[in-house]
Amino acid sequence: MSATLIARDLAAGHGDRALFTGLDLVVAPGDVIGLVGVNGAGKTTLLRTLAGILPAESGSVGLNPPTANVGYLPQERERRAGESVRDFLARRTGVAAAQAAMDAAAEELATGADGADDRYSVALERWLDLGGADLDDRAAALSAGDLRIDLDLPMTALSGGQAARAGMASLLLSRYDTYLLDEPTNDLDLDGLAHLEQFVGGLRAGVVVVSHDREFLTRTVNKVLELDLHQQQIRLYGGGYASYLEERARARSHAREQYEEFSDKKDDLLERARMQRGWMDKGVRNARRKAPDNDKIGKNLRGETSEKQAAKARQTEKMIERLEVVEEPRKEWELRMEIAAAPRAGAVVATLRDAHVRRGSFDLGPVTLQIDWADRVAITGANGAGKSTLLAALLGRLPLSSGSASLGSGVVVGEVDQARGLFLGDEPLARAFGDAVPTFSDADVRTLLAKFGLKSGHVTRPAQSLSPGERTRAALALLQARGVNLLVLDEPTNHLDLAAIEQLESALASYTGTLLLVTHDRRMLAAVSTNRHLEVADGKVTG
Repeated sequence: MSATLIARDLAAGHGDRALFTGLDLVVAPGDVIGLVGVNGAGKTTLLRTLAGILPAESGSVGLNPPTANVGYLPQERERRAGESVRDFLARRTGVAAAQAAMDAAAEELATGADGADDRYSVALERWLDLGGADLDDRAAALSAGDLRIDLDLPMTALSGGQAARAGMASLLLSRYDTYLLDEPTNDLDLDGLAHLEQFVGGLRAGVVVVSHDREFLTRTVNKVLELDLHQQQIRLYGGGYASYLEERARARSHAREQYEEFSDKKDDLLERARMQRGWMDKGVRNARRKAPDNDKIGKNLRGETSEKQAAKARQTEKMIERLEVVEEPRKEWELRMEIAAAPRAGAVVATLRDAHVRRGSFDLGPVTLQIDWADRVAITGANGAGKSTLLAALLGRLPLSSGSASLGSGVVVGEVDQARGLFLGDEPLARAFGDAVPTFSDADVRTLLAKFGLKSGHVTRPAQSLSPGERTRAALALLQARGVNLLVLDEPTNHLDLAAIEQLESALASYTGTLLLVTHDRRMLAAVSTNRHLEVADGKVTG
């Protein structure tokens, strides 16, 4: 069915910190709205509120018709114990919940409960609308086709690449009336991104999507909703992502020009009023000093002149009061990132010699590979091809089935993915970060984290309560705190906001050590200079 989601005057926040207020949004059939904003601006909070998972602090969310099905598909990293791929697909498509509601209504119908026939009819309609009748057949066709997934495998047994394919399958099988997609591009390979772009482009339903993949946004969205945390403003831009960037730049330039025009005019009037008051005061003093006691005509004339100056000053002050006030645009926070370099390692940084790694049924190898000092290596390949296994073997984190692996002398590894795991505990962010950099004082820790947009409201919170993007920023801050000479980035753009991604690209341009970069972000692959390219496919490494 065609459905429209309508949000009116929504507000949300963390404690006493407002994320957004007065948010109005209409998601009509055919809308593909890209939701953008810095990490922590409230993008996931908004999606969860629109989905009805979080109650609105104020305002309302409605559907037309009220029976429409809204699908919120978060980016899941934890896999549920005991859940098979088949069960996962049923849950993510909403069919499992609809089936449970239909079964419960059927039991009530069998006992003759009042109103059970109506409840069963509604539950059956929802189950049919969500595609429950043929879900198994459609899932089997997908698993036998491009996505190659064993439906009976436990989700906990899947590799990262297989889990990404399962997530893609759940999206392709879903039949919602409105889609709320949170980071659907994370962990997808180029083939998966093509499937996703084709799926979103073919929907007649309305879509709100959070993604930090700039190429995906450029190819899919027809509107952009910006949550501007620093300006405390919400803006909806018509047109695609490229149009949004241009319009936002023009709007910010215009706002700055308006403020400067107002400020200049106000300064000019204040200066004029000051001079007029000065002339008046000087005239009064001169009149008192020069006038003879019996010169009544001269005294009156000079008094009238002073009154005229006073009237002009009052007139100027009224002009100042009547000026339409233009608030100064807040200066945008910018991440200015550097990657601290440790003393250079030897000429050879890492080697693999006839290396084999077996993980279950997967076999990587044989791989013979040498990474030299200052190599900048892009590593690409489909999900499940063995990219992360290759990195783990190079770094000595996985035992080899055969062959050898070694790291060169003086190698200091910096790895964003590894560092993210440091910020998943209950302790405050500042303490978790300080434990990782014992040479830093508490003041040093807070100063550095503030440079990465993690300020007083963040550093005292449990690290695990931060958004995934905020934890990724903390991991990037570690790269600045620690000296590294082998930088390993495995899908570093996952969860990072768009501005931070661009700053990371800039930092990589000036980094002089050795770089191993795994990414499917097409813009990053084009932006970051590399001198080697390794392709991983079906456990083999070429390049």
